[in-house]
Amino acid sequence: MNNPFEQIDGQYIVLINEEHQYSLWPAAMDIPAGWSVSLSVADRQTCMDYIAENWQDLRPRSIRQQTAVR
Repeated sequence: MNNPFEQIDGQYIVLINEEHQYSLWPAAMDIPAGWSVSLSVADRQTCMDYIAENWQDLRPRSIRQQTAVR
């Protein structure tokens, strides 16, 4: 069985959660609770590039906000 998260030629979406954390997700799979689509269906590399461009600070949003207040 092939891992749907590692198919080079697969179709993916990029998900984001309330903490502004991103996830590469196979387009054919249901979106898990607590996540929403940030980038619609694209090839794996496009999604990976999108995540790299948009998720520079890997800390959860709540932690970034706490440290910004100090």
